[in-house]
Amino acid sequence: MRRAVLLVDHGSRRSEANAVLEEVAARLSLRLPDRIVAFAHMDLAEPTIAQGIAACVAKGASEIVLHPYFLAPGSHSTEDILRLAQAALAAHPHVTLRVTPALGVHEKLVEVVLERVLEAETRRP
Repeated sequence: MRRAVLLVDHGSRRSEANAVLEEVAARLSLRLPDRIVAFAHMDLAEPTIAQGIAACVAKGASEIVLHPYFLAPGSHSTEDILRLAQAALAAHPHVTLRVTPALGVHEKLVEVVLERVLEAETRRP
């Protein structure tokens, strides 16, 4: 079984915003060298969720763990992304889909916020 991880965010008209998810995927790929790691956007940009799933399958994935790269468990991360992924997987009935929760409340996220706050306090206004 070949596993894949598909990171999905909302997507933006701004390419620099979309590039953030691509960079996160690249860094995750370094930590998961035995898995296919891809990214997709729910709306406004490519690759779409369907394109992301197709890319994973083309590389041999038989299981995809989809991670909604959202802070909170809103309707996009709990409903819309799942609906779009299931529709895309209709063409790939042999592929298993697992979906993680959104980022949510996690001590490591609190650490990142704290680091950013302390950095801002040390910069000149």
